[in-house]
Amino acid sequence: MGLFSRLGTLIRSNINELINRAEDPEKMLNQVLVDMKTQLVEAKKQVAVAIADEKRLKKQYEQEVAHAEEWERKAMLAVRAGNDELAKAALKRKTDHAGVAESLKDQWDAQKESVAQLKDALRGLDNKIEEAKRKRNILVSRQKRAEAQQTINETLAGLNSSGAFATFDRMAERVTQLEAEAEATAELSTGLPESSLESQFKALEAGGVDDDLEALKQKMALGAGGSNKKAIEGEVGSAPGEGGDKPAADDMDAELEELKRKLSAT
Repeated sequence: MGLFSRLGTLIRSNINELINRAEDPEKMLNQVLVDMKTQLVEAKKQVAVAIADEKRLKKQYEQEVAHAEEWERKAMLAVRAGNDELAKAALKRKTDHAGVAESLKDQWDAQKESVAQLKDALRGLDNKIEEAKRKRNILVSRQKRAEAQQTINETLAGLNSSGAFATFDRMAERVTQLEAEAEATAELSTGLPESSLESQFKALEAGGVDDDLEALKQKMALGAGGSNKKAIEGEVGSAPGEGGDKPAADDMDAELEELKRKLSAT
């Protein structure tokens, strides 16, 4: 194969490929229907012309028959009048018109047959156009469904290739981790078990100190009451200025020493 032949084949193949890619079924079918309707209009025009010719031939035939009948009537009138020459002339004219009428009759019959065929063809073309419309609607619906399915498939393929669902899974794991961390934080905010035990023991110890303090207060109140009693007794049994305040001071010193000892022990 020569270079130019190969180049021509390559060009044609590329052009055909471009045409195939550019063909849209819906647009192509619509254009075919437009072309068919245009052909239908042209066919109707041709059929109309044929019908008009058929009607014209019929009219001419009927006129020639009428002329032939008229000349026959005139020939009969000439015979009644005894004018044979005039009757012969009238019969000749009748024969001429009858011949033309016979020729027109043949043409009219042929035209009628042609018109009938054209009408059948026109009805067939009209039926084909209606059938083409129905097929166009079905094919366009199939095209739309195929395009929708292709779009869905491409979308799903894009999602799978981009790892969108993997991202959802990873984010779900992240949310689960955040929930676990939040629960751990809430548990820490309430305190660990050891810390809770220490707090309870501190509360008990604080309660013990409070009890000791309360006991100390009661004891001090009792001590203060005894000292007052002894002071009153000293005043009654001794004269003023004879050292009645010394036992009370000794008692206070003893109480003070006892308090310091208890405080040291606690």
